[in-house]
Amino acid sequence: MKVNEPDARLELMSGIERYYQFHAKIYDLTRWIYVFGRKELVKRVSDYAAPKRILEVGCGTGKNLVTLSRVFPCAEITGIDMSSAMLAVARKKTEGAGSRVILHQMSYDRPFSRSKPFDCILFSYCLSMMNPGWMQAIKSALSELKTNGFIAVVDFHESPLRILRAWGRLNYVRFGVHLLPYLAAVAKPTIAERRAAFFGLWEYFIFVGENVFPR
Repeated sequence: MKVNEPDARLELMSGIERYYQFHAKIYDLTRWIYVFGRKELVKRVSDYAAPKRILEVGCGTGKNLVTLSRVFPCAEITGIDMSSAMLAVARKKTEGAGSRVILHQMSYDRPFSRSKPFDCILFSYCLSMMNPGWMQAIKSALSELKTNGFIAVVDFHESPLRILRAWGRLNYVRFGVHLLPYLAAVAKPTIAERRAAFFGLWEYFIFVGENVFPR
């Protein structure tokens, strides 16, 4: 039987909201051990650009937003996330940045604001949780990026271990090689690197791509 994608997306959103009601309280204490490359992703973007308008999709507890506000002190930064519990943590964490950081609760199944395009759109360990929806999220990002703006992604890639892939599914994470090739096909890669974690138990990737292709 064919799965209705809008229904599946609503089910995903509802499940993730319930999941993070608890995990928002322990996220920063527990996730540092395996969500590698977040600070490096921001550093890599800063090597190529000084964006004035930045959107982070799936901003979670705001850890990246704090880094972005420090690295790009003149930027207007928007963070969106589906989880109200995660955004509550992010609001406290970004208070020091004042009005430069704006937060919204929403899914990214449509562009946030085409009328005022962004210089950089960042995804940090969230595309692998958008099942369904990851492809639409990337398309939405490219549709509201300025020409020559950057899409920046760090995420899980693959694992040879069945038990780790099963753990990922329990935590709404899909390991797989689907993300990196698609990103490299729709944006001009500036950086597209795979990294081994814990001696090859899994791989993650860092991607920074320029929005140069006509839509």
